[in-house]
Amino acid sequence: MKKLFSPWRSKYIETFADGGKNDKGCTFCKAAEADRDDANFIIKREAKCFAIMNLYPYNSGHLMIVPYRHVPTLLDLSDEETAGIMLLLKKTTLALQSVSKPDGFNIGANIGRSAGAGIDTHVHFHLVPRWNGDTNFMPVLTDTKLISEDMKEMLVKLRGALSK
Repeated sequence: MKKLFSPWRSKYIETFADGGKNDKGCTFCKAAEADRDDANFIIKREAKCFAIMNLYPYNSGHLMIVPYRHVPTLLDLSDEETAGIMLLLKKTTLALQSVSKPDGFNIGANIGRSAGAGIDTHVHFHLVPRWNGDTNFMPVLTDTKLISEDMKEMLVKLRGALSK
């Protein structure tokens, strides 16, 4: 079996070793409840869920769709929440296509700690834009992951695309 290492994820793993909780509660719940969308990189709020940028992105524009309700698995979501999540995934995919012109996307969820969920108590769905050749030697040789665009600039672009 071949093993791939991603040392830039160490900070993420250390930060979320407790499953996204700290002495003040769930990371996603705190972001949703706060009136600080810019500081928390919340792109869009809908009735049942919100879109938030990943603070430890795999690529520029990596975002997550998160239900407001704190539940651990897909099976715990209501039909309305599930539909809202899928619609917001569709809207944010269109927004990313508009502002970043990726060649493809990864969409997925890691349900449970054993499946790789860093935050395993609050289900969420990742949307990662991909470009041909977007992986290279930098992470392996220099412990560096190149993210090609400032998160604040991407936040503004995505909000603009979603407001159309």
